Amino acid sequence: MRTLKFIDLFCGIGGFRIAAENAFKKAPIKASCVFSSDIDPDSCAVYEANFNERPFGDITKTSEHNIPDHDLLFAGFPCQAFSICGDRLGFKDTRGTLFSDIARILKAKKPQAFVLENVKQLRGHDEGRTLAVIISALEENGYHVEWKILNALNFGLPQKRERIFIVGFRKQLHFEWPSGGIAMKPLAKILQKKAPESYYASEKIKLSRMEKGALKNKYNGPTIWHENKGGNISVYPFSCAMRAGASYNYLLVNGERRLTEREMLRLQGFPESFVLDCGYTTARRLTGNSLPIPVAEAVICAVVKSLEADFEKVVEHKRAKATRLPDNVIYA
Repeated sequence: MRTLKFIDLFCGIGGFRIAAENAFKKAPIKASCVFSSDIDPDSCAVYEANFNERPFGDITKTSEHNIPDHDLLFAGFPCQAFSICGDRLGFKDTRGTLFSDIARILKAKKPQAFVLENVKQLRGHDEGRTLAVIISALEENGYHVEWKILNALNFGLPQKRERIFIVGFRKQLHFEWPSGGIAMKPLAKILQKKAPESYYASEKIKLSRMEKGALKNKYNGPTIWHENKGGNISVYPFSCAMRAGASYNYLLVNGERRLTEREMLRLQGFPESFVLDCGYTTARRLTGNSLPIPVAEAVICAVVKSLEADFEKVVEHKRAKATRLPDNVIYA
C-alpha cells in the first residue's frame, strides 16, 4: 500500500486535515501529514491538542525550500480579503497576498495535486478578475485547474455554507466533482437538549426577535433564527453560515439562545472527540473560520480517485512493457 504525503496550509483548527484523513480511510492508500502551518496562536493550540503536533507559525517567514516534499497541498487560504464581511480589496489587501505563498510552494515543490477553499464571493470579486488572477497563477505553475461552488446543505450538514473549491493536477486527468445529494442531518440531532442559562439572549433581544420572526416560523421542530446586517430575520430548520466576526446574536436557536461550542463544531462536521478548550468568543471565531468537513472530504475523495486511476494506468503500462517480447525476436 503506497502512501501520499500532504501539507495543511492556513490549517486553522484542522478541518482540512480531518477531511483528508476521512477521505483516505475510504481509499486503497495511506496518507501522512508532513507539514502544517497557521499564524493564529489559538488555532495552533487547538490543532496541537487534537493532532499532537504544533503547526509552524507564519508561512511568510519560511522559504518554500524548507517545506517537506509532498504529493498533495491543502489550503483554506485566508478569505477576509474576498468575503462580503471584509473590505473587498482583494490583492490590494495584504491578507489577499497570502495566496502568493501557496503559489511559490506549488512552484518549488510541484505536488501532484492541490485543493484550495475560500468564500463563494471570490467568484465575483472585482467582476471576476481576482479569481482569474488566481487561476492564471496556478496554471502558470503547470497545473490543470477547475473550480466549483459547493453548499454544505447538499453534503449532510444543516448549515447553508457555500464555498468555492479549487482543484488542480499537474497532469490533465479525468476529474468529477462530487454531486452531494446527501440528506441533511436534522437540527434535532445537532442541538443539545439543554444549554446553560448563559447562552440565552436577553429578554429584550428575544422579544425583538419574536416580533420580527415569529410569523416566519413555518416549521415543526427546532429552527435557527438569523439576523442580517439590515436587521431582517430569517427562520430555517438549518443554520445560515457561521461567521467568525459576526454579532453574538446573529444566530439564535429558536430565536432564544446562542449556539454552544459543541453545536458549532457539529454544524461544521467535526467529530464528537474533537477538543475545543478555549473561551466562547475564541471558539466562535475558530469554528466560524473553519470549513465544512464533509464537503472538503468529498472533494478530496474525488481528487484521490483521479490520482489512483492515473496511477493504475501507469502501473499497467509498465507491466505491459515489461512482459512485451523484444521486436527482434524471431518466432518459430
